[in-house]
Amino acid sequence: MIFYKTEEEIELIRESSLLVGKTLAEVARIIRPGVTTLDMDKVAHEFILDNGGVPGFLNYNGFPNTLCTSMNEHVVHGIPNDVPLKEGDIVSVDCGVVMNGFYGDSAYTFAVGEISPEVKKLLEVTKECLNLAIEAAVAGNRMGDIGYACQAHAERHGYGVVRELVGHGLGRNLHEAPEVPNYGRRGTGKKLQEGLVLAIEPMINMGVKEVQQSDDGWTITTADAKPSAHFEHDVVVRKGKAEVLSTFKYIEEVLELVK
Repeated sequence: MIFYKTEEEIELIRESSLLVGKTLAEVARIIRPGVTTLDMDKVAHEFILDNGGVPGFLNYNGFPNTLCTSMNEHVVHGIPNDVPLKEGDIVSVDCGVVMNGFYGDSAYTFAVGEISPEVKKLLEVTKECLNLAIEAAVAGNRMGDIGYACQAHAERHGYGVVRELVGHGLGRNLHEAPEVPNYGRRGTGKKLQEGLVLAIEPMINMGVKEVQQSDDGWTITTADAKPSAHFEHDVVVRKGKAEVLSTFKYIEEVLELVK
């Protein structure tokens, strides 16, 4: 069942989503070679609690941490650990928050120090995929239009679009109907209506689209061990232009400062 949101509910989701953006900015402050993903997790956990939220991923279906931290060939759902980041790594940081009964959910893939031009291009194209998918999330379009916008752009650059993991509706629950695939055909799927809140999250692989699950039961890895990137925004379907409820502004301000 799909729950369309009132304007009041949309504002509450926006508050949660903005706290996620601010949390990811706090994480961005410390990302550098030598830092561990557990260090990042601790910063996020404390910041969320200090700002009136509750970590949305912690204990969700048994997940053990506040952040999902997925490095290099890890696509999503990586568990924070004590392995130091290295120059040239990339790390997708996915964060969820619950506040006032509503979830926010956003992800950003960070470069650790200097990364190769090829990997930098992957990050740029994945972010472009997200923006193109958001442009398609308008009332009157169909779900396939969102997936097509993402898939066409990724495949134009020779990248693989993950099929097994998708975006989702968002609200009182972290994962609500409908699913939001990052691939699809134009003009197919459910018709988009105003008030639908979606977490749109392209997961784009440098190589093949296939993935596999690691032995930890959580971490998803590319089948060919090539890098993967992941960006996610919370979006409300509107007439004419989708409204983005989450933000990368705080993150990118920090990244400019630490350059």
